Amino acid sequence: MSRTIKHLIIGGIIIMTISVPTAATADDDLKLTIVNPKNLYDPSPNGYSTAVIVPRQGRLAYISGQGGQDSTGGLSPDFAVQVKQAYVNLRTALDALGARPDQVAKLTVFVVDHDMSKLEVLTRNVKDMFGEALPAQTLIPVPKLAIDPMLFEVEAVVILE
Repeated sequence: MSRTIKHLIIGGIIIMTISVPTAATADDDLKLTIVNPKNLYDPSPNGYSTAVIVPRQGRLAYISGQGGQDSTGGLSPDFAVQVKQAYVNLRTALDALGARPDQVAKLTVFVVDHDMSKLEVLTRNVKDMFGEALPAQTLIPVPKLAIDPMLFEVEAVVILE
């Protein structure tokens, strides 16, 4: 057998070995693990978790920023209406992936002209969608978004089963 063929066979065995799953995994093996250390501030009343561990077997999907546009592209001037619609849009994107809210590991939200009065709206919408399975989350105040009337945008990292 030629040296080239031996290398191809060995390479093929290595590739096959690397890509073979170790065992069939149960749904519990693909669950996110939420971590809120006791010696840190508890963020759950504000609608997020300190950290989320994604299981090794999981595939990740990234959902682009979802704004508050309705299905016709209409955009309310009201912040609370935009936030509610953005989470409806996020849920639609999750459904298209065959994913549930408890599979979201991380959210990043962008808020135009953020102030503390907007936190209650944000927290209520996150808790309505995620319940106890609160993802890790970062809020970034911004002066404006892609479209001038946009006041809110949310993007997500999702583990797929």
